Amino acid sequence: MSYSPSIYKFVDGGDVPVPPDMELVRAVLEPHNVGDPQSTVSEDGTLRFWLRAPDGSEAEISADETGILVERPQAGRVFAILADLVAALGAVIFDPRTGRVVCRAEERTGLPADMQEEAVVIDMTGDALEAVLSGTSHQEPR
Repeated sequence: MSYSPSIYKFVDGGDVPVPPDMELVRAVLEPHNVGDPQSTVSEDGTLRFWLRAPDGSEAEISADETGILVERPQAGRVFAILADLVAALGAVIFDPRTGRVVCRAEERTGLPADMQEEAVVIDMTGDALEAVLSGTSHQEPR
């Protein structure tokens, strides 16, 4: 089954995510981009990446001022790249399967109050992120 988690950054409990730092997004993702570098930046400013981790796992990424969409992440080390991105941005990742956000403890306090209780707090590593998003972890919100 295919799924597409999203990455957002919330600040001070605000209900609306703030735009991601696009230069930081590029800095983290470009070293792993195997897509055409000429099509990384669209005319509307959207960034697009086709990521491939050293183990061959892949994901497609699109980022704009509203957030970052991760399409069809494959099991493997591509989750380490995603975890690095989430941590670098100080962001959270929305799990479309559960409707909850996954984050580090540091980002939980920036979430809107109604999201804080349901947030799944993890150490932001590739293994932990993959386990939560794939459903192999039985991590409860904390």
